[in-house]
Amino acid sequence: MAAVVALVDDVFFQAKLLETAKRVGVDLRACATPEALAAEINRESPKLVIVDLNARANPLAAIEQVQAAGVPRNLIGFFSHVQTELAERARAAGCSNLMPRSKFTQNLATILAEAKSKAE
Repeated sequence: MAAVVALVDDVFFQAKLLETAKRVGVDLRACATPEALAAEINRESPKLVIVDLNARANPLAAIEQVQAAGVPRNLIGFFSHVQTELAERARAAGCSNLMPRSKFTQNLATILAEAKSKAE
């Protein structure tokens, strides 16, 4: 079971996520599209869903799909700190846990470790 599923299509940031997950010892699956994210969530039932709000694939649609599934999930959306309008649109789509990319990156190991402890 993947404890974390992420919508991240930036290959460099995806590599950072995967490397940090490996170091923390948590199973993380990275997806490039909202459809792939929905499929992974249905298959894996993760404890944490991460959405890069700057993904080229429609990240707001991904948030809406996660919320429409009706299963409460810990969902984190991250964005560039200057994109306050994007953050508000993500909040309206159902993502209440939003953070700037810098804060997300700084706390990534802790975020993933918490997801791991919830999965155990």
